[in-house]
Amino acid sequence: MAARPVVSVFGLNGSKLDATVPLPAVFKAPIRPDLVQFVHKNMAKNHRQPYAAKQQAGEETSAESWGTGRAVARIPRVSGGGTHRAGQAAFGNMTRGGRMFAPNKVWRKWHVRTNVNQKRYATVSAVAASGVTALVVGRGHRVQAIEEVPLVVSAEVESIKKTKEATDVLKALKAYADVAKVSNTRSVRAGRGKLRNRRHRQRRGPLVVYAEDNGITHAFRNLPGVELIDVTRLNLLQLAPGGHLGRFVIWTQPAFEALDKVFGTETEVSEQKKGYTLPTAVISNPDVAGLIASDEIQAVVRPAQSRFTKRPYTQKKNPLRNSQVLVRLNPYAQVLRRAEILGKNKKTTKVAYKKSASKKFLDILKAD
Repeated sequence: MAARPVVSVFGLNGSKLDATVPLPAVFKAPIRPDLVQFVHKNMAKNHRQPYAAKQQAGEETSAESWGTGRAVARIPRVSGGGTHRAGQAAFGNMTRGGRMFAPNKVWRKWHVRTNVNQKRYATVSAVAASGVTALVVGRGHRVQAIEEVPLVVSAEVESIKKTKEATDVLKALKAYADVAKVSNTRSVRAGRGKLRNRRHRQRRGPLVVYAEDNGITHAFRNLPGVELIDVTRLNLLQLAPGGHLGRFVIWTQPAFEALDKVFGTETEVSEQKKGYTLPTAVISNPDVAGLIASDEIQAVVRPAQSRFTKRPYTQKKNPLRNSQVLVRLNPYAQVLRRAEILGKNKKTTKVAYKKSASKKFLDILKAD
């Protein structure tokens, strides 16, 4: 997760401006690839259009079973004579020209409803992942020459109206390599999709997020692979195409500053989404390996040992035989042990007294 305090703002000529923008809280939200995959799969189903086979398909012939006694199967057969079709099996899903088994129906459940909170969590995760350079590069975007991710451009970019100006801005920001990649990957689709208005396939380029459309959509819409979206209508299908995190996003400065109002923070409620606050991570420090290896944790897991002992800290000790372990488990055991020892000493004293008394008695008898 991106955790720098401020983000630089770049001008239309690619130079870094003096102004900086505080990093919105949404970039510190937890990244959940499992939730993004789940929500993306459900949302993608909502674009499907119903399709089905014709209801009468495969059953438009006058066929009837011949019954038993003719040494043939009892499948319905086409009536008539004088043609190759006569006597052929019909209707069954195993027959030539017959109906299919369990054909699709138009009343099937095509769309899926996803919980609103899950969709918001997935969107927040996708936005946070767009600020991690490793995830953006891992997704295949050409951002190696870019100075900073997330990339924020001044508000002037929202007013450009020419595609040539948009191209110049991307080249100045060193982001045009991602657009050129899309242009080089454009190819004709294999299969029937060529006849169904999706003739070409190509990769995804940068996503431009704006706050106010003063001509920016007209300027960028004709560049291959470039998509545009309003900051108040961020969509998971565009932020994580295919359910894969790390889309290269170019933010305008007003859109970047509006993220705290759109999603809120960990403590403040969102102004756009009623009663919504950002999810927080279970642990504040994501370095789990470093936490386990820390002295504080190891002091609890591995008690201090003598430098002369070579026993591993995992060895079990029997409290019935080891007095130190017994006292650690039951501090009162030490009091009981002391009382037991004192009691034995008293008994020994009495016995010694009796022995001494009997000896004196014997001495008196000897004297007499």
